[in-house]
Amino acid sequence: MSEIARLRFDELPVSEDIKKAVLDMGFETASPIQSEAIPYLLEGRDVIGQAQTGTGKTAAFGIPMIEKVIAFEKHVQGLVLCPTRELAVQVTEEIKKLAKYKKGVWVTTVYGGDSIDRQIKSLKAGANIVVGTPGRVIDLIERRALKLERVQMAVLDEADEMLDMGFRDDIESILQETNEDRQTVFFSATMSKPIMALTSRYQNDPKLVKVVKNEITNANIEQLYFDVKGKAKMEVMTRLMDFYNVKLALIFCNQKKRVDEVVEELVLRGYAAEGLHGDLRQTQRTNVMAKFRSGATTILVATDVAARGIDVNDIDAVFNYDIPLDEEYYVHRIGRTGRAGKTGKAYTFVVGAERNRLRDIMNFTKVKIDKGVIPSFSDVVGVKKGMFIERVQNAIQEDDLALFGDVYGALTHAGFSNEQIVAALVKMTMGVAKNEFADENLEGDSRGGDRYGSRDGRSNDRFGSRDGGRGSSGDRFGARDGRDSRFGSRDGGSRDGARSYGSDSRGGRDGGRSFDRTDSRPARTGDRPRSGEDRGPRTDKAGKPYRQDENMVRMFVNIGFDEKISPANIVGAFAGESGIPGNTLGQINIFDKYTFVDVPKEYATTVLNRMDGASIKGKKVNVEVAKPV
Repeated sequence: MSEIARLRFDELPVSEDIKKAVLDMGFETASPIQSEAIPYLLEGRDVIGQAQTGTGKTAAFGIPMIEKVIAFEKHVQGLVLCPTRELAVQVTEEIKKLAKYKKGVWVTTVYGGDSIDRQIKSLKAGANIVVGTPGRVIDLIERRALKLERVQMAVLDEADEMLDMGFRDDIESILQETNEDRQTVFFSATMSKPIMALTSRYQNDPKLVKVVKNEITNANIEQLYFDVKGKAKMEVMTRLMDFYNVKLALIFCNQKKRVDEVVEELVLRGYAAEGLHGDLRQTQRTNVMAKFRSGATTILVATDVAARGIDVNDIDAVFNYDIPLDEEYYVHRIGRTGRAGKTGKAYTFVVGAERNRLRDIMNFTKVKIDKGVIPSFSDVVGVKKGMFIERVQNAIQEDDLALFGDVYGALTHAGFSNEQIVAALVKMTMGVAKNEFADENLEGDSRGGDRYGSRDGRSNDRFGSRDGGRGSSGDRFGARDGRDSRFGSRDGGSRDGARSYGSDSRGGRDGGRSFDRTDSRPARTGDRPRSGEDRGPRTDKAGKPYRQDENMVRMFVNIGFDEKISPANIVGAFAGESGIPGNTLGQINIFDKYTFVDVPKEYATTVLNRMDGASIKGKKVNVEVAKPV
C-alpha cells in the first residue's frame, strides 16, 4: 500500500484561529488519518474512519466540527459519543485546545458518575459542542435538558468499543433524535458487521478512510516479551526500568486489585507511581492524570478500561504486566508510546500457558515479538554507577560546592576512608534494592508446547496461574479470586422463569456472556414470578439450586422484559455509568419487571454509588444488593 500524502495544517482551508491553535499544540503536518479524513469532512461528507488510539483521530473530526460551528449560537451543533468518561474528558480537552482562539465556541462534557445538575447548567449556558457517554446523553434527553434536533455533525468515537459495551440501542436512540441532514462520522478500530450495519442505516454514501494495521503497529516501537515466573514480574520490570533509564512509563494490569498491588510495591521500592481504575472518583482520576502529564508521577498503572483516552506523547515504555485479554487491547496499549516520531518500548510479561495468547497477538498484529533478555542484577548496578558518576561530574563542573566542603573533613575526621565515603554516597544516591532473586530464578520454562496448559486451563508452571487463574501462594501479584475475570459465574444460575446469561466459558470480546447481541429480546421460558408473587428458589438452567459465586455480589435492578431490556442494555449501563469493565459481570437473569446481576465484590460499592439515579433505556432505575432467598 502506498504511503498516504501528509497534509500541512497551514494549507488546510480552515480559519486562521484553528491554524494558530494547532501550531500552539506543536503540530505542522497532519497524521495519516487526519490527512485522509479532514478534507472529506470539510466537504460535508459522511466518513468511516478506521483508526486506533494515538493516530490523531480527535483532531481529524475536531477541526471540521469546530469549523462548522456557528459561533455564539447557543444550541448543540456538534455531538461526540465516547464509550467511557475518560475518553470523553480527553476528547473534550483536545477540542478545547483546537478551539482556543475561536470566540463563541463552547464545549462541554457529560458522563455518569458526576453531578447531572452541573451538566444541565452547562448545557443551559449554551454549549454548542457536547461530548458524552451514551447513557448520560440518553438521560439528559429524557430530562429534556439536551436537544439534538439542530446537530450538524455527530461523531461516534471508538464505535466498536461502544457496541461491545452494549450501547447499540442507546446509540440508535440518540441518532434518531438528531436531524436527518446531519453529517455522521464513525471512528472504529475494527470494521465489524455490527459497525457496518449501523453505518448503512445512519450514513449517506460514506467515505472509508483507514490507517492499515502495519501503520498502526508503529515501527518506532521496540516490542519484546519476557518469559518470567509469576512472582518475579516486579523484579524484572524494575530492572528493565532502571537498566533502560525509563523516565515515563505506563503499566497495564487486567484487574483493579492488581493495579493497587503493583502501585503499592512500586512505591515501596521508591518509584513515583499512581494507579488508575474504575473505583476512583472523577476528581481523583483528574489529579492522577495531571500529575502524570506534569511528570510529578513517572509511572502510571492502569486497567484497559480506565486508560481509554489517555493521550500523553512522551511515554518511554509500556509494560504489559498482565498480558492483555484481547488482541486489540494489545494494539491500544502499545499505541501510547513511540508517538510524534519518537521511539518507544513495549514489554510484555508472559507466564506459563500465556505463550498461547502471545502467539494470538502476533498473528493478529502480523508482527513477530522477539524474546527479550532480562538484565542481570550486576548489569543494573553497573548502569546506575555510570549515571552516578555522570551526575557527580556535572555537579563538580557547576563549581558551587563551597557550602558543602566541610562535610568531607568531618567524615575523614571520624575515621572513614575515601573509598567508604564514596561507596556510601553511591549507595544512598542510587537506591539499589537488595537482590531478591538470583538471575537464574527470574525466567519461566522457555520450552514451548502444550505441557504449559492443560485443557482445564491449569498451568504446569510452578509459578504460573493455577486453578483457572488463582496465583500460587508465593505470587503476591497473582489473581486471588480463583477465576478468570472475563467469564461469568461458572455455577450458572437462573431463577425460575428467567433467562440466564453469562455462563458460556468460551469468552470472547463480549466478556463470555452467552447471549446473542443481535437478539434484543431473548426467548422467555417457564413461569416468571409476577408482581407480588414469591420469587421462588434460585435455580440454574438444570433446575438445581442457585449457588452464588463467593466472589460476586448479587444486585437487584427494578427493570426487566416489560421495558424490552436485553443483557446488552444491562452491561452497557453498568459499564458506562460505573466505569467498571463490562466483561467482569457474571450472571444476568432477566424477569418481567426486574433483573438480577452478579457483580464482582471489588466493584460492588462503586456500582451501588454510581448507579444511584442512573437510567437504562431512558428509565430511571434503582440498584440494590439482592436479598438472600
